[in-house]
Amino acid sequence: MEKLKGGIFDGPQIRQLMKDTDFIKVMTVPESDAWKSFVLVVENFLGNHKAPNYEEIVQNMLTNFQTLGANMSIKLHYLRNHLDKFPDNLGNYSEEQGERFHQDLKMMEERYQGRWDCHMMADYCWSLKRDCPLKNDKRKAHKRRFIEI
Repeated sequence: MEKLKGGIFDGPQIRQLMKDTDFIKVMTVPESDAWKSFVLVVENFLGNHKAPNYEEIVQNMLTNFQTLGANMSIKLHYLRNHLDKFPDNLGNYSEEQGERFHQDLKMMEERYQGRWDCHMMADYCWSLKRDCPLKNDKRKAHKRRFIEI
């Protein structure tokens, strides 16, 4: 319920809105353009298979949201500048993994008070690197670590 009050929708709620034919009738032209391009991104990029022209579809959505006057969050910045880093089968990723991404970015946005820049992006990338487990080497290290994992 708190997410709805904050204007945050999850996957099933978004799919329900996509099926609702009356939803688009109450929008202005820029809002409907942004919504239609968002639906195209959901269908042609965020599913199990990417469309051959997915880059054009995503760029069109970002342009429509910019025309709408939406602020570009770190999530949209990541989508715009690192489009090639997304896997081909985004639909196979669970909601938990997506939720963790949103929680991590929300924490970063709070830490940087809504302002994002290269320092925030670097901090986020380092947090991902820190979260990766260390690989087990065949040789035993001769140094003692502060924290044994």
